[in-house]
Amino acid sequence: MKRMGMLFRAKANKALDRAEDPRETLDYSYQKQLELLQKVRRGVADVATSRKRLELQLNQLQGQSSKLEDQGRKALALGREDLAREALSRRAALQQQVTDLETQHTTLQGEEEKLTLAAQRLQAKVDAFRTKKETIKATYTAAQAQTRIGEAFSGISEEMGDVGLAIQRAEDKTQQLQARAGAIDELLASGALDDPTGTAKDDIAAELDRISGGSDVELELQRMKAELAGGSSSSQQAIEGGAQDGSQQSQRSSPHKFDKQ
Repeated sequence: MKRMGMLFRAKANKALDRAEDPRETLDYSYQKQLELLQKVRRGVADVATSRKRLELQLNQLQGQSSKLEDQGRKALALGREDLAREALSRRAALQQQVTDLETQHTTLQGEEEKLTLAAQRLQAKVDAFRTKKETIKATYTAAQAQTRIGEAFSGISEEMGDVGLAIQRAEDKTQQLQARAGAIDELLASGALDDPTGTAKDDIAAELDRISGGSDVELELQRMKAELAGGSSSSQQAIEGGAQDGSQQSQRSSPHKFDKQ
């Protein structure tokens, strides 16, 4: 069970690591800090509101205390000591309330100052975190783009890997078809396979055809030589016969010329 639990946690951690985007995590952290800062500001506003309410109550009680003091003096001037004593008793009770409210006011004022200082410090941290966040996001985006470009150039990216595999498969199939075509040509040439069209011949038939064709050429060449040789002899004989006939005619015509003379 421990091993299974560890394996499950490892798988879950790996899946979360693949799904996690640092930029989204930074944005989420910044959002939570803004929410915390907003809560602190609301706390400062609530404390300030309470302080302001105490100030209003203090002003009201102080006004009532002053009024009772004036009433006691007037009663004492009129000889109503009992009324003057009652007015002073009520004034004393109001003064106790004023003292308690002043204590609460001082406490709230201190809390307000602390919360205001904390809000200012938190605001500065949030601003610094925002600047750092944007810097990290820009650096991460640039590194991610550079990595993708490098993977694309090197061919190790997932998309380029699929393209490379497709090209490799196409080259393998092309080589396989070329090898098969060459093997079929060799088998047809050797006579191991029959060509139903009769156009392909084995080595022996091709050699016989070549020899036969060569013999026909030689015979034709000899015949042409013989014809040329025969034609030359007949022409020589015709030339010689023509010359002899001309001489005989000259001899026959000469006596007649002499006779005329």
